[in-house]
Amino acid sequence: MTRILIIDDEKSIRDALRDILEYEGYEVDEAKDGEEGLAMILKEYYQVALCDIRMPKLEGLDVLLKAGEASRPTQFIMISAYGNIENAVEATKRGAYDFITKPPDLNRLLVSVRNAIEKSKLMAQTVDLKSQIFKINEIVGESEVIRKVKETIERVAPTEARVLITGANGSGKEMVAKQIHEKSNRRNGSLVEVNCAAIPSELIESELFGYEKGAFTGATKQRIGKFEQADGGTLFLDEIGDMSLSAQAKVLRALQENKITRVGGDKEIKINVRVIAATNKDLKREIGDNNFREDLYHRLNVIPIHVPPLAERREDVPLLANKFLADVSKEYGGPPRVIQPDALSYLKSLPWTGNVRELRNVIERLVIMCGDKITLDDVKLYASFGN
Repeated sequence: MTRILIIDDEKSIRDALRDILEYEGYEVDEAKDGEEGLAMILKEYYQVALCDIRMPKLEGLDVLLKAGEASRPTQFIMISAYGNIENAVEATKRGAYDFITKPPDLNRLLVSVRNAIEKSKLMAQTVDLKSQIFKINEIVGESEVIRKVKETIERVAPTEARVLITGANGSGKEMVAKQIHEKSNRRNGSLVEVNCAAIPSELIESELFGYEKGAFTGATKQRIGKFEQADGGTLFLDEIGDMSLSAQAKVLRALQENKITRVGGDKEIKINVRVIAATNKDLKREIGDNNFREDLYHRLNVIPIHVPPLAERREDVPLLANKFLADVSKEYGGPPRVIQPDALSYLKSLPWTGNVRELRNVIERLVIMCGDKITLDDVKLYASFGN
């Protein structure tokens, strides 16, 4: 049942609101001042709080602010006898869902409550989806090298430091970038990914920085680039070693000045972006071959994280295999599959030149082609099948 909290120092107002809301089928609690109301919000889950602005002990706007600082999901509808613009603006700036004057119009109040409840539900669904995504992107492994990677992520994620992730194709560099974003203070912002190797060199600048209408043939309207899309969040530049030198120069300027200019434009646009980069190349060698800018390398390489190939952490193969087995079995439906111990031991012995990505492909193949119990013979047959 939907729970609503009324916070008001006037008992007559609390009684009137309670009668209205309980008639609509809501479960209602009351608080006689801001201090009591905040304590209840921090202890219990309420979808909506109807909160007076002027109260003893703790004013309504302070209750709203402190609940937000504690990351409580409650939607606030502020109520005040002083219906001036300043109160409404200030309440909105602090995160209130709506602002209603006393005495409240019944229809207006109920519509606002219903809409606030819907927003609360959507936010709860978003949190749930993010937690599911977080589990999907979880880095699996207990080897010493992976423990060090996880420890580095925990230390660097809450900071604003730039990170350069290195490692072979398929080793899990993208997973590391996603974990850093999800554990950062920017997790509510966007994580925008750019595969620099997949974009032609002549298009990379317009992809990153956007372009103005008429900037080139075919530019029939303005387009926002990846830097602007990631404003307030994280920009993940995957395979940055494949970026053209001209684009590198512009990325360097963006990192130095926190400003970008769209292709074909002259207006500077301020950006607030954390950049995480990844590459499978030896950038120091690329610098020596004049393929990568040394100054950009030092801008990106504040915190280096190397993701080891699967061959260097074979003890993690059984954990990864069982995780992929559960994920793929759920994806395809049917009963859960089990890999026999000798089959897991054989998987550990394989070279895994394609790293974690190759292992997942093999597990998916086994789920499709084999029965409920995956044997050593199955693994010997299908681990090389199609390679």
